[in-house]
Amino acid sequence: MHVLNSQTSHRVLYLSHGAGPMPLLGDEGHAGMIDTLQGIARSMPRPEAIVLISAHWEEARPTVTSGVDLPLIYDYYGFPEEAYNIAYPAPAAPDVAQEAFDCLHAEGVAPVSDAERGYDHGMFVPLKIMYPEADIPCIQISLVKGLNPDVHLRMGKALAGMKRPGLLFIGSGFSFHNMRAFFMPDTPERRGMNEGFDSWLAETCSGEVLTAEERLGCLSAWETAPHARYCHPREEHLLPLHVCCGIAQGACAKSFSLELLGKKTSMFLW
Repeated sequence: MHVLNSQTSHRVLYLSHGAGPMPLLGDEGHAGMIDTLQGIARSMPRPEAIVLISAHWEEARPTVTSGVDLPLIYDYYGFPEEAYNIAYPAPAAPDVAQEAFDCLHAEGVAPVSDAERGYDHGMFVPLKIMYPEADIPCIQISLVKGLNPDVHLRMGKALAGMKRPGLLFIGSGFSFHNMRAFFMPDTPERRGMNEGFDSWLAETCSGEVLTAEERLGCLSAWETAPHARYCHPREEHLLPLHVCCGIAQGACAKSFSLELLGKKTSMFLW
């Protein structure tokens, strides 16, 4: 059941953003990701504004970017010089930031407004692929330290109250994020663990038989899923999905399965 408010025409997307700036540097292992994100962007109406939750930003309280002319944060190391010259001058959206702040505050999650912090690569890498013109107003929202799944589901519930029409909410993470495993041989056992968790994730986000309460309960207890801690030794790349599901509540409209850096990876669109 799709439960987004049709009057506001919100879209919600959880995406797997790949490895640092590599998707923008011509890396062949990211070709499927680039094709998928470009296809998703073409399939949707152009957003009026984008609200992005990045795996690469954690604060003690949920924090909303509220400044203008914000810099990019090149939060990666050891790449060619061109990786540090990437530009994405998206317009600021202080009115969207204020509404997000107000909705989070109304839900009692004690948000913070930050007028100085810029945009990390969890934001500018996928958006440069999807909307290269950089002409859509954007804000970014942090994860909360401690990485409590229920806190992030609650953040999503709060953000679902935003009334501005035409918003695109993006949870920018990676559905598989065991960094050591990326550099290990892809044995049948490791492949099976990757696929087992990915199948659970797809069923949780896509399964029409689950009620909204059951779906959120599964995500709250995500550590009990098959091979959960193998796929996410630390869960910061998964929790943007919790925010997305907290916003959408219902089954996703479409799921995308792809190979990314040799691992089975998923994206979900509501």
